[in-house]
Amino acid sequence: MKIPPFLILSGLTAAALVTLAAPANAQEHDPNAFTLRIGAMNADGDATLRGTASSDMLGQSASGSRNFDFGSAEVSPRIDGVWRISDRNRVIFDYFRYEKDNKQTLGQDFSYGGATIPADSYVKLDSRFQLASLIYDFAVVQTDNVSLGLELGAEWAKLDAKLTADAGDDFNGYRRTEKEDGVAPVVGLRFTATPSEHWLINVQGQYLDAGWGSFDYDGKIKRANATVEYKFTPNFGLFAGYDWFKINYSENYTADPGIQGRAGLDLEFKGPVAGLTFAF
Repeated sequence: MKIPPFLILSGLTAAALVTLAAPANAQEHDPNAFTLRIGAMNADGDATLRGTASSDMLGQSASGSRNFDFGSAEVSPRIDGVWRISDRNRVIFDYFRYEKDNKQTLGQDFSYGGATIPADSYVKLDSRFQLASLIYDFAVVQTDNVSLGLELGAEWAKLDAKLTADAGDDFNGYRRTEKEDGVAPVVGLRFTATPSEHWLINVQGQYLDAGWGSFDYDGKIKRANATVEYKFTPNFGLFAGYDWFKINYSENYTADPGIQGRAGLDLEFKGPVAGLTFAF
């Protein structure tokens, strides 16, 4: 399996910081066994439709792509939690949901899903995406101030995307709906630093290949985030940071007469996050 570059970069950064940490086998400052973070992400969304088609009978092929900028950022709920079973063993879970629509006018013909949508069509893309994961984390390095963990678990994703097009009387319109969900293994890296009793810094990167699990399509999900947290008391605090997701979706199709192709959708979400921390 090819490891994504951002996971390698996270690991090298964390390893460099570990060399500056205190001696190993010490405990973290935070004695709480369970931490819950409830917040929101001001998510800036971007989508790209990709389509290819070929006909053996006609000896022709076509391809194209179309970018959909969702415009203003969307405030999306984000929840995550950590259960510290012991100094080196953790269970991590999180949930994210994004919903946004966008309408544009095509400047040229575009082929997608076995149909050609003519120029000057009004095209609308409705997107709904949910992501949840449950991960076991083992701290390969654990000191007073630094923890480096390897992650392995399961991630559930659900994608609802509807593309509609209308260009008046000369075009009958186009409707296509993609609804997919499934579960697949996810791998990742986590780096946590506690420079003082009140402050915590956490960096995380994850990778999922849809071909590993129960998804009916080919695709990949990549995620990276960084969080800074300040605790006013051992049980309550605030956090802020930045989160990034990228989802690549593609599926083969067959259309008459003898046309074969591949339709794809790339979704990217990024933006600042903030919320409340509760520790028990």
